[in-house]
Amino acid sequence: MTRVKGGTVARARRKKVLKEAKGYFGSKHRLYKTAHEQVMHSGVYAFRDRKQNKRNFRKLWITRINAGCRENEISYSRFIDGLNKAGVTVNRKMLSEIAIDNKEAFKDLVTIAKDALAGKKYTPKTVNASKEDTVKEVKEEKKPAAKKETSKTTTTKKAPAKKTTTKKEEK
Repeated sequence: MTRVKGGTVARARRKKVLKEAKGYFGSKHRLYKTAHEQVMHSGVYAFRDRKQNKRNFRKLWITRINAGCRENEISYSRFIDGLNKAGVTVNRKMLSEIAIDNKEAFKDLVTIAKDALAGKKYTPKTVNASKEDTVKEVKEEKKPAAKKETSKTTTTKKAPAKKTTTKKEEK
């Protein structure tokens, strides 16, 4: 039986690994064995660090919010507790952006949180309609239109058109 060489498939697999290992130091981008090992580890690190990245950003946002809270004489934990009691739902990313860019708005949030901790009820100033009114309006818009009755008509086959002849065809 003749020998079958699997050269093209193996070469393609190795080239793919070496292409992924481009830019690695030393033999890790030159030799297949070490490059493959490094590519496998890199995949594991990337997977792990995608999760850690989310944790790190959350830590950063909390640090920024805490700094803004300390400027307004309140601790981070009491601030978050006050916002929860007031029913204000803003995620930490947005809170940190507000703490950095808009100190006046953050100060307003701090006063809302302090009032909620003191037992005062927070109601937004610019509310045009209650939830029930908006729900009714949405339901009215979604009402289906009256169904149109369609009659089923049968189609008849048309007779084929008569062939007309010209003078040239008659001859």
